[in-house]
This record gives sequence, structure tokens and C-alpha cells, in this order.
Amino acid sequence: MQIVILDSYTANPGDLSWQAFNDIGELTVYDSTQPEEIIERAKHAEIVLTNKVCLREQEIEQLPNLKYIGVLATGYNVVDIDAARQHGIVVTNVPAYSTESVAQMVFAHLLTVTNRTEHYARLNREGKWTACPEFCYWDTELTELAGKTFGIVGLGNIGNRVATIALALGMKVVAYTSKSADSLPLGITKLTMEELLTQSDVLSLHCPLTPETHQLINRQTLQKMKPTAILINTGRGPLVNDQDVAAALSEHRLRAYCADVLSEEPPRTDNPLLKCENAFITPHIAWATKEARTRLIDVAISNVIAFIEGNPMNVVGK
Repeated sequence: MQIVILDSYTANPGDLSWQAFNDIGELTVYDSTQPEEIIERAKHAEIVLTNKVCLREQEIEQLPNLKYIGVLATGYNVVDIDAARQHGIVVTNVPAYSTESVAQMVFAHLLTVTNRTEHYARLNREGKWTACPEFCYWDTELTELAGKTFGIVGLGNIGNRVATIALALGMKVVAYTSKSADSLPLGITKLTMEELLTQSDVLSLHCPLTPETHQLINRQTLQKMKPTAILINTGRGPLVNDQDVAAALSEHRLRAYCADVLSEEPPRTDNPLLKCENAFITPHIAWATKEARTRLIDVAISNVIAFIEGNPMNVVGK
């Protein structure tokens, strides 16, 4: 059985192993694959694994040996699910592998804004503290989170984990969710979207990207938020309008924007958020801890084994 990994580098730049796939079949690994290379590289494969390489109908119909596509991620929009189904191809993903890591990144971003440890570490490397006439100094606003209102859009695995951490910090947790109010975990209050916008000191986005949530945060919704609010997006870049958020920051209608995702990735050089003083942007790395990537590969292997044994799991688009 031939197995091809089309773009291995992002999930495993060399610090982890694909060896377990060699125990299943004949494995070929490519660091990355351009669209025009897909057919030649995968033409003999029965199993193809992909992270961001797209497999659309035009590729799928030219791969007659293909029986299984394993997406090395939770989101599976890189695969034409309808085309795969029509050709009898099973498609799986890896759900929930990054929950802990993404939740951790949410608070890494939040604490960056409220405590600015990287700012003071940099100044002290430059001699600021040794030259200080007092025993301490601060030149940024320092904020205690206990008692503040933490708003969450979307209470899936990550949203729920973020809520648990916020509660542990003594914050009041409110959420906009499709779940009923009486089914929410203890300590979480359900609000309307408008109530969430107006009440949140911190607003964190954890909803899927759909036509309804596309640019959910825009000029109109930003106007309803507190000017002291901190907005966090570790979900999907297009949940926000980058230009509108940049304008709100520059006009002091928003305290800070923390994002691990942008509307276009890699971003264009003219994306205004890249130059905003109070925009804290990381390059889509919330999922990329070694622990999370290890789980990703372990589940991907289990998915393939389950498929071969005739009991596929984590199948999408059933």
C-alpha cells in the first residue's frame, strides 16, 4: 500500500517521526507540494495525507488509485468532500488535538497586553532598570484580570477550555453560543451577541468560519465594544475585518488586538495590522506546540490503521 504525505514540513519540520506509517505501507514524504505536482506525486497512492495542499475535484478524478485522504488538521476545507464521496474516497481529520495549546496561546496573548513582560525584559536588556533611580518602574498600563468580564464567541472544545482558565483567573465568563443556557457549564452566562460586545473587557473568538460569521467583527460591531476592550482571535482570520480593527486601534476605540490568524496568510505587506502598535500578531502557531503536533501525528496514524481495518474513524462529510 502506497502512502504519500504531500506537505509534511509544517506539522513535522524534523523534530518528530513519520516512522509508524512505514510499518503500514510504502511511505513517501514531501516537505511541500505545489498544485501542479500533486498528480505526479500521488498518482500511485492509495492513501494521501495533506495539511494545506488542496485536493479538489480536478485532482481527485485524476487519482484512480486513491482510497483515503487524511487531513493533518481539524479543518478539512482543503478537500472537496463531495468529489471524494462521489469517488468512494474516505476523508478523515484530526479533531481536538490542539485544544490545550490554543487555549494556552489565548492567555499568552492576553497576558502580553496586561503585563507586557516582553516589553520590560527588552528594556532591561537595554539597561533601563539598572539606570532607574527607584527600585522599580513601569511605563505601560498594568491590568489585573480578576473581576473582569471575559466574553467568548463559540463554546466548542477550545472555547470551553478557555472559559475554564478564565474562571480560574477569577474572571466573569459570558458567552455567545448556540447551546441552551441551562446546558452551559457552571460559571458561564449566555448572552446575546450585542450584550457580549457591550459587556466584555476581553472578547475571544472561537466560532467556526461560516457565511454568517465571516467578518463578524467589523466597524459596526467594534463600535459597540468598550474602548478599553481587548479582542483576541485564535480562530479564523476572516472572522474579523483587518482594516476595521486597525482603524479602531489607531483611533483608540479598542485597547488591543491579539491574533494568531489573519484574513490572508501569509499576510500581504500592506496589511495595516502589521504596523499597529497595539496589535499583537503571532504567525498561526497556537496549534504548533510539540505536544499538540505529536498528538496530531498519533491520531493521523490511528485514523489510517482504523481505515485499513475497515472501521474508519474521524470521518468527515458522511
